[in-house]
Amino acid sequence: QVQLVESGGGLVQAGGSLRLSCAASGSIFGFNVMGWYRQAPGKQRELVATITSGGRTFYADSVEDRITISRDNAKNTVSLAIDSLKPEDGAVYYCNLDAGAGRYYWGQGTQVTVSS
Repeated sequence: QVQLVESGGGLVQAGGSLRLSCAASGSIFGFNVMGWYRQAPGKQRELVATITSGGRTFYADSVEDRITISRDNAKNTVSLAIDSLKPEDGAVYYCNLDAGAGRYYWGQGTQVTVSS
């Protein structure tokens, strides 16, 4: 069984920066994709960024120029750095792992609040 644990959320002023981390434990092998999603109150969960085990990245258009996703395959961790935070970036951020073969996992989420 795979578990994902996020950390790094909190209250940040607009214009500031934040780094979220996610540690995966359990049986993870082969090609996989780790990513971050977010869900604001009253809105659907949306994709923020993903990174494959080979290092290929994808960013949502709304945040592409302000975020960086990275991972450490040896430690099974994925991080998300967000710069120039805006109030609309406030949401619960979820770590996700697509391990293939129908194995799809979510973390419990970490709250990010951006004050204006």
